[in-house]
Amino acid sequence: MATLITDAERNYLADQEAARITHLSLHTASPGTTGASEASGGSPAYARKAVTFNAAGAVGPLGPTLQPATVGVAWSSEVTFDVASGTYSHWGAWSASTSGTYRLGNTLSASQSPTGQAQIKHSIAVGPFSGA
Repeated sequence: MATLITDAERNYLADQEAARITHLSLHTASPGTTGASEASGGSPAYARKAVTFNAAGAVGPLGPTLQPATVGVAWSSEVTFDVASGTYSHWGAWSASTSGTYRLGNTLSASQSPTGQAQIKHSIAVGPFSGA
């Protein structure tokens, strides 16, 4: 028999997960389970970006087309990274702007390979049922 979880519980769990994430990162390869291959360099220099999350189950800050209300999902604000030339294929989520605890990560929807200094925008969804 499958375990049934209420929408309220799914939203609660997503909010708890989102509360543990304060910053997003970009990576040049899979971050694995440690946050490896984090971007660096550039002018202005690459840095992790502070992120906020809406309440789980509600429309995200980018609107219903990009971030629809989804049970068990908390959507983040969009952040803009300054990056040097290179290939960026993954993102990560952290508990701090430097050091901190690496929480999770995944591939970008499409790798980006700027040939010079550029900006990359990104937002995420988190929650135990979001697939993030």
